Amino acid sequence: MPGLAGAIPGRSAAHLAQLGLWHRQPAGVCAPGGARFVQASTSEVYGDPDISPQPESYPGRVNVAGPRACYDEGKRAAEALIHDMIRVHGLDARTARIFNTYGPGMRADDGRAVATFVGQAQTGQPLSVFGDGRQTRSFCHVTDMVRGLVALGMRDGLGGLVVNLGSDDEISILDLARMVARIAGVELKIAPADLPVDDPKQRRPDLTRAREALDWAVTVPLADGLREMLASPKGHTAIRTRQAFALVPRSRGQ
Repeated sequence: MPGLAGAIPGRSAAHLAQLGLWHRQPAGVCAPGGARFVQASTSEVYGDPDISPQPESYPGRVNVAGPRACYDEGKRAAEALIHDMIRVHGLDARTARIFNTYGPGMRADDGRAVATFVGQAQTGQPLSVFGDGRQTRSFCHVTDMVRGLVALGMRDGLGGLVVNLGSDDEISILDLARMVARIAGVELKIAPADLPVDDPKQRRPDLTRAREALDWAVTVPLADGLREMLASPKGHTAIRTRQAFALVPRSRGQ
């Protein structure tokens, strides 16, 4: 489902988050005893949190009139729809609240910090930092995220589970810029930009449930993932095969 940067012109992110769910019609496809449904939700359901780390029990703090609300509330509504289908239709569904994820294959112009910084460092541009750069995020490599999603879908007895997936290694955006510049071997030059309205001040998942229910943990250090991305040719992203993908059964066409 689309994020704010990927929304289709003329359609709000809130509309698309729910429209995609209705088009999948999981209640009809995933009957009791049949297929399982893994919902890709987001850490944005927590809004601009006033606690850290954020556990799954945290109800969130979203400004419903703010410019980010279309995405935040769209995803919250999609989660509500799934849980209604669980109660009414017996749907075997699990929800992953996906935190910031990065890795090869990202477009440099998609608006996410890692892809933006890597693209700018590769082309000798200053790195665009919003505000003072003290806002924090925690970045999970895509291969670790895939392992978590596969575990969530494959394990028995997890119907109705909501789980955070991401890294709990928190870093400020300014420190991320410094790390990218250092690994790229370029002088750090900052292009300051205004902080977007309602931009979360921090993002860090409580991963207790993921560790206990999925036996899952992040294995790719951020520095290693950044080196991988920076090693890709400028304007291109070469995806390296990792052992993590072997966890997906071939019989399911993955």
